[in-house]
Amino acid sequence: MTGEGQAGADGITRIVEVGAKPETAREAVAEGWLVTTNEAVAELVAGTKKGLPIETAKVAAIGGVKRTPELLPHCHPIRVTGVDVVVEPGRDGRVRVEVAVRAMDRTGVEMEALTGVTAGALSLYDTAKAFDRSARIEGVRLLSKTGGKSGDYRAQ
Repeated sequence: MTGEGQAGADGITRIVEVGAKPETAREAVAEGWLVTTNEAVAELVAGTKKGLPIETAKVAAIGGVKRTPELLPHCHPIRVTGVDVVVEPGRDGRVRVEVAVRAMDRTGVEMEALTGVTAGALSLYDTAKAFDRSARIEGVRLLSKTGGKSGDYRAQ
């Protein structure tokens, strides 16, 4: 058996043991951007035959948060206590997606916040591609985290 932070010499991937860690309040905030045209953003805001893309992106973001351990093999299922999603269309052909995740658990929520942002941005892309094939997702990053052994973090 290997210790925390060590790769298994046998080449087998595993989930790190966190059972002995204390449960603490944790929060992570992440952001990402859909970069497209002003016209595509206007279509996303107005709604399309698919419905209301901005609201759908919020639902997709929450779904991404909740399904993180199903998508990422090393992530523990955690007790999420709250999720806030902001989808902000800009006048510069961009839409900002921000996800804040809170939990009371033994491990952090950074991956949940990042997965939520990505799912929300992908949902927007799914609709925007009809108006702009060159639309892209950029700048997915962790903005901040609190709680846990590694301490607090805030992006510059």
